[in-house]
Amino acid sequence: MGDFLEWTAHDLIAALRGGRLSAAEVMQATLARIAAENPHYNAIVSLRDPDVLMQEARAADQADSKGPLHGVPLAVKDLADVGGMPTSQGSPLFAGQIAPESEIMVQRMQDAGAIVIGKTNTPEFGLGSHTYNPVFGATQNALLPGCSAGGSSGGAAVALARHMVCLADGSDAMGSLRNPAGWNGVYGMRPTWGRLPGAPAGDLFMHQLSTNGPMARNPRDLALLLGVQSGPDPRVAFGLPKADYAHDLDVDVAGRRIAWLADWGGAYPMEEGVLAAAQAGVARFEEMGCIVEAIAPPFDAAALWEAWTVLRAWYQAAKFGAIYDDPARRDGLKPEAIWEVEKGRALTGAAIQNASTLRSDWYRVAHELFDRYDAFVLPTAQCWPFPMDWDWPKAIGGVQMDTYHRWMEVVIPVSLIGLPCVAVPMAGARPMGLQIAGCRGDDLGVLQLGEAWHRVTS
Repeated sequence: MGDFLEWTAHDLIAALRGGRLSAAEVMQATLARIAAENPHYNAIVSLRDPDVLMQEARAADQADSKGPLHGVPLAVKDLADVGGMPTSQGSPLFAGQIAPESEIMVQRMQDAGAIVIGKTNTPEFGLGSHTYNPVFGATQNALLPGCSAGGSSGGAAVALARHMVCLADGSDAMGSLRNPAGWNGVYGMRPTWGRLPGAPAGDLFMHQLSTNGPMARNPRDLALLLGVQSGPDPRVAFGLPKADYAHDLDVDVAGRRIAWLADWGGAYPMEEGVLAAAQAGVARFEEMGCIVEAIAPPFDAAALWEAWTVLRAWYQAAKFGAIYDDPARRDGLKPEAIWEVEKGRALTGAAIQNASTLRSDWYRVAHELFDRYDAFVLPTAQCWPFPMDWDWPKAIGGVQMDTYHRWMEVVIPVSLIGLPCVAVPMAGARPMGLQIAGCRGDDLGVLQLGEAWHRVTS
């Protein structure tokens, strides 16, 4: 099937540019790998016609290079629009609907020469951190047979881990890049909010929770894809400069100060063994020469949860409100989406303002924290990958989960204020990862720590 599919994206691209490989050879091997692997894992959905893909690959071989991804096969998360392809979002309400054009992030990857081969599976509407839906079914963990791949970028993580693609895009509101990376032994990056422009439609100012980002099998490849995806767009507010960091990662991180936040002072229930594995992982930073300090929670966990759930429900109520109001379509919403809409519509203006104030308070506290530390570290999830036939964990460590997403509370400190964060995988009998979060705008710093981690652990 081509051992080159297991190369880094950098090495594969270098071989394509140097003529040692052709795009047609890579596409043929990619399709063969998908045919062999995907029936077991269900990571790739809406795969395009193989004959058409081979034609596009041969055309790429005959054309001048379009950019850094020229001739590279990519599959795009099934929440993002690719012109001429379906964006099903895992929902029967949207199954098979064809996007008229590619969204900004996707168009940038296509403009850089990538060949989109299909989509990667996601939970219905991207809600929840377990990739299953009534349109395409469930995605199996790449490392633990019969277990969840996480989500909502679960298909992307598994496609990477099983070498069906060498790069992947994802999106992250509540750990959707970070949890599947940790659970499938790959890397995922949630960039600083604004580093990647969102869709130039609808509200641009009030609902700032989610962002797109790159996934890969090493941090240098993360940086490569981030460089393609990032940069401002005049149609979208709060844009940050393009991030070309792929050649700036090989640095000595000795002396950098790491704040270890563990389970946030006991506020975040952990399944047995998760915290011990994460603590052992954190010790690897000391091998790099970093200064690691376990610190007390810098902010009240209940306040973070209150701010997050209010702002998230408010956003989801706006997003799904039109479907909820249509009797012919309401039953097509998954129960979690209906719960979010009803919670969001019950909010008062005062509750929303209070949530925004709590969010702002945490941002100020985090700013002071980063005066003393270069990064803080948390696990990527509170439990190990669970059976595929579960909806979500109902209890962790003897504590009942009161919502469908409470078991992912550990990602909230990063998500709420849009910090840059790289999820790195930890080796072990069961897969888990660590979140390395930095101050706003320090995407390079967290990538450098991620690269140092990769050198020590890979």
